Amino acid sequence: MNDIPSLQVEPGKIVLSGQWTLAAMLPHLAELQADLEALKQTSRQWDLSALSRLDSAAAVLLWRVWQQAWPPGLEILPLHRQVIERVAVLPDEIEAPEARSFRLIEVLGSLLLKAAVNLRGMLTLFGQLLLDLAYLFRHPDDVPWREFTANIYKAGAQALPVTALVGFLIGVTISYLSALQLKGFGADLFIVNILGISIIRELGPVLVAVLVAGRSGSAMTAQIGVMRVTEEIDALSTMGISRTLRIVLPKILGLTAAMPLLVLWTSFVALFGGMLAALLQLDLSLYYFFENLPRAVPMANLLIGLGKGVLFGFVIALVACHFGLRVKPNTESLSANTTSAVVTAITAVILVDAVFAVLTRQIGMPQL
Repeated sequence: MNDIPSLQVEPGKIVLSGQWTLAAMLPHLAELQADLEALKQTSRQWDLSALSRLDSAAAVLLWRVWQQAWPPGLEILPLHRQVIERVAVLPDEIEAPEARSFRLIEVLGSLLLKAAVNLRGMLTLFGQLLLDLAYLFRHPDDVPWREFTANIYKAGAQALPVTALVGFLIGVTISYLSALQLKGFGADLFIVNILGISIIRELGPVLVAVLVAGRSGSAMTAQIGVMRVTEEIDALSTMGISRTLRIVLPKILGLTAAMPLLVLWTSFVALFGGMLAALLQLDLSLYYFFENLPRAVPMANLLIGLGKGVLFGFVIALVACHFGLRVKPNTESLSANTTSAVVTAITAVILVDAVFAVLTRQIGMPQL
């Protein structure tokens, strides 16, 4: 059967044959339009009974040639007539949808519903993790040690250089700016208190959390998302392997274990940077710092900082895995969920930090 769309003018009628579809017409579109335009003013009978296929694009083309009116004589199959009838009832011009006004309540309600859906998903994932931990407690041979240590290496060891660099620069900046103010009041010695409390208790954990959320959190979401796109997760389910036990649990436990170590490392490097800046600006020796730091910063502050690290690591990994499992099998969903994971993780970290600050406001503050 010849599928090329063709048009023949015979005595008393116009005969169309072949496939009149957009794909088939495109190579001959200019020629067909010219032939149809030449027949625009004719009122002869049209024979479409030889058409093998007719789609909406060809129906629109014919309807316009017929000047939006049925020709006096038309031979056509019932199925093809239905296609032209659907085109015939369409309006000549489709009005643009009316622009909706901005409604604050609708926007807030939509955001709250999305937050509630995500919160429910995270709680469900957390509950599944508890079930997995109970299973591993009864079956210790199934503990995924290899995946767990691999995640500690990726999220912890490989992040040491970048966190050290950023921590060192932050320490130098805080020390330099504080030294300028303390010099004016003759309170140079309090640089130890400012650096110690701010870095060990607050800046160290938050700084590491933001860096890890952008680096490791996005990587976790992207990795799980790619496994969703390539159907690897479905393959695991087909083989009877738990996706949370083998994929999610090692990531969450790995980052939860690595975060306090990163906080300790980054705080130490930031303090070292602050000490060097204080040595250059205020001529305070490193020995003075090491001698007075335990007095200015009680041990409780270090424990609070490490506790924040543990909680931040758990929150970041939970959020990243949740959005990774929400990825649909297309690249747009992958990028959107990766962005949402980073933004949500950083927001959740700041929220948890604020709650932590309120609950521990009376703990670890030095007595002047």
